[in-house]
Amino acid sequence: MEGVATYAHDAQMAGTAPAGARTRILLIDDEPTILSFVSRILRGHGFSVDCAADGAQCLAMIREHRYALVVLDMVMPGVDGASTLRGIMAARPEQPVLVLSALSDTDSKVQALEMGAGDYLTKPFALAELLARVRTRLRQSVSPESERFLRVGNVTLDLQRHSADVGAGQVMLSGREFELLLHLMRRAGEVCTREQLLAEVWDTPFDPGTNVIDVYIRRLRAKLGGETIETLRSVGYALRAA
Repeated sequence: MEGVATYAHDAQMAGTAPAGARTRILLIDDEPTILSFVSRILRGHGFSVDCAADGAQCLAMIREHRYALVVLDMVMPGVDGASTLRGIMAARPEQPVLVLSALSDTDSKVQALEMGAGDYLTKPFALAELLARVRTRLRQSVSPESERFLRVGNVTLDLQRHSADVGAGQVMLSGREFELLLHLMRRAGEVCTREQLLAEVWDTPFDPGTNVIDVYIRRLRAKLGGETIETLRSVGYALRAA
């Protein structure tokens, strides 16, 4: 199995110090060798681990149990990883998910993150990095309320669930919608130019011909209400501070 030798070497370096006693993780992978090996390592570090060999089994377990973290493979027969991730988010929108996949292209990563995954690690991977990312996801999922929510005017942004509330109940945001709203909220009352938004949210050089920002602003307005984000014609956008 590709990468198993690397994982086995890393296992000797990772140690077995317990770090997550009573913390329950669901691991999904259709490769028995990876499933067995990674689950054994996680258990050796004090985590309680349930395993699923395919997407259908994962979704059944998600509906029956609550997990602190789901570690999800994307390439699986039958119900693939993308469909499984959609099902997880539909059943439990707040569920933290770490994708562990052989797909290393940017489109696959972006798709998973925008669908709700909190992190993405490609195979083959170093076990020390996997353990570090698992612990990071778990720390973020139990953040104090003061660190979890950002409030500006009538908008409350849940930094853990990637959802927003303007008083009519929570609405889920895609990864890019979340990043855009977070940027505007952190600069509430200020004008954010299209050039700034492309550079800081999309990490892309300014392109006067693109309408991607307008598209995402329309999506946010549809979810939050048209009065939440102001347009300053020929300049940019601003979130109402009050």
